[in-house]
Amino acid sequence: MKRRQGRSLLSLKILLVVSLVMSLLTGCGIGAPNVKETYPLESVNRSGNATSYVYRAADKTVPEVAKELSDEKKPDQMSKEDPEHMFLVYGKDYYHLQKDPKKDTDTLIEVDSQEYVQKNYDSSFLQGYLAATLIGHLFDSFGGGGGYRGYSSRDIYQPKQGTYHAPTSSDKKVAPPLTVEKKGSIFRRGAGKGDTSVGSGGSIFDRKPDYSTPSRGKISRGGGSGGLFESPKKSYTKPKTRVGSGKITRRSRR
Repeated sequence: MKRRQGRSLLSLKILLVVSLVMSLLTGCGIGAPNVKETYPLESVNRSGNATSYVYRAADKTVPEVAKELSDEKKPDQMSKEDPEHMFLVYGKDYYHLQKDPKKDTDTLIEVDSQEYVQKNYDSSFLQGYLAATLIGHLFDSFGGGGGYRGYSSRDIYQPKQGTYHAPTSSDKKVAPPLTVEKKGSIFRRGAGKGDTSVGSGGSIFDRKPDYSTPSRGKISRGGGSGGLFESPKKSYTKPKTRVGSGKITRRSRR
C-alpha cells in the first residue's frame, strides 16, 4: 500500500512539473508555428524589442496560409477568413497575413512583436480583425499607435518604428530562411589537405579496386617463422639400406 501511494505521489509531482514547463514554454511563444523554417525571409524591421519579420508564401492565398499555420499550431485568436488580410495571435506574436499587391498569387506573412504592433498599427484598422478586448489591452496600456496597416501597404502607411530592409547576415541568424546552401566533404584518414573527394583512397567509402598495377603472390615454405599459413619445416633424410646374405637350413629327421 505504501509503495502504491509513493508511486502515485511521484506521478503527481512529475505531472505538475510537466504542466509548469509547458505553461512556461507557451508564455515564451514556443507554441507559435515555425514560419522561418517553412518560408523564405523577405524583409526585416527591427528596433529593440519592436521587431517585424516578413516571409513570402509563394503561390498561396491568404486563407490557405492561415489554415496551414492554424493546423500546425492552434492560435489564441484568429480573424475571420478574408482574401486580403488575416490575423493570427500566438501569445505576444501577431501574424499578419497579407496578399502581395505586386504579386497577387503570393501571400506575405508579417510576424510582429507586441511592441511593434503597439507602436505602429492603427487601432481602427485592427478592429475589423481582432477582438475589442485584445485591442483595448494593446493600446489602453500603451497609448498612441500609428496609421500603419501592414507591410503590403508600407508605401502608403509608413511604419513609425524604423524602416524595412533586406535581411542581413545577422538577421538571417536570428530568423534564417528556408533554403540554405550547404556544402560538405568527407576527409579520409591520412589524406592530403586538397584531397577531400569520396573514394580518393583508404576511406570506408572506397570500394574501387586498383587494376593499374597487377599484383602477384607466392607461397614459400621453410623460410618463415611458422605463420598460420606456413607449413612446418621438416628435416628429411633418406633411409639407409643394407644388402645381406642368408641361407635356409633344414632340420634333420630322426
